[in-house]
Amino acid sequence: MENTPRHDWTRAEVKALFALPFNDLLFKAHSIHRASFDPNELQISTLCSIKTGACPEDCKYCAQSGHYNTGLEKEKLMAVEKVLEQAREAKANGATRFCMGAAWRSPPAKEMPALLAMVQGVKALGMESCITLGMLSPDQARQLADAGLDYYNHNLDTSPEYYGEIITTRTYQDRLETLQNVRDAGVKVCCGGILGMGESQDDHVGLLHQLATLKPHPESVPINMLMRIQGSPLENAEPVDPFQFVRTVAVARILMPQSRVRLAAGRENMHEEAQALAYFAGANSIFYGEKLLTTKNPSASRDVQLLQRLGMRPEVVEQSHDEAAEESALASALKKRADESAFYDAAVV
Repeated sequence: MENTPRHDWTRAEVKALFALPFNDLLFKAHSIHRASFDPNELQISTLCSIKTGACPEDCKYCAQSGHYNTGLEKEKLMAVEKVLEQAREAKANGATRFCMGAAWRSPPAKEMPALLAMVQGVKALGMESCITLGMLSPDQARQLADAGLDYYNHNLDTSPEYYGEIITTRTYQDRLETLQNVRDAGVKVCCGGILGMGESQDDHVGLLHQLATLKPHPESVPINMLMRIQGSPLENAEPVDPFQFVRTVAVARILMPQSRVRLAAGRENMHEEAQALAYFAGANSIFYGEKLLTTKNPSASRDVQLLQRLGMRPEVVEQSHDEAAEESALASALKKRADESAFYDAAVV
């Protein structure tokens, strides 16, 4: 069955998929997509920057790297209560998953209690939780798993061969080890890449081959279109061809038939027709809201109008808890965070 996941894809097979006539590729991808998912349903996520700027990594695409002058204001880790306010708002606007991103190489030990409380609080709201904090140790991954984390985002960004052109402060193997630590802790993986950084189509092949040979596949696969940030080394990068972007979505769908393929950064600069083609090709998840960490995203009204025109609808997740249980769990999470922070502060004085 073509919708049964495989993990033994060869690069030659992936390259052959990219070489298919466009209509044949989309037909194949859509047929596989329809066998595993409702083709008219989108999973909706909201992304919040919980700690912004001053990152020590030198990722050439990133507004938050401390190596470049992008004009971004630095912000400390947000208060737990403020993060959960935004999670409540996201839920009210139809998001079923709340994603939190912090600009770190890896999370500092002193911030772990607050991070765990955020995860617990989001879970208490009846939402799926996702977080990205950079590299994780096995112990940090276990702590997040014990707090109830659903997904950990850690993108590979590009092919192994091109990676060194984009990042030098951490290796490809570092990223793979974090993904393994997350898997070993029992947390689902959100992992994808970025198109439009000056890479070749062979690098698109290499990225998707790397993702498709992970076992199991990432449950969530974000495909990003580069947002060209003024002051970053890639501010003048050539825009990715929209047909190549849709091809990449289609090949991702074929290679990872049971994964959610997400249209992530870059939708602000995509024509609606390209988005519609990407949904047909197998994309079935988006970030919803006017901002993705520090870059623009289509307005909520634009997204609603497009989905209505396409006859598509947001995914609905059945809730099994009541309001009293929600508030009790949230209060417990916040108390635990306060107790652990007090313990840590006493230990380091």
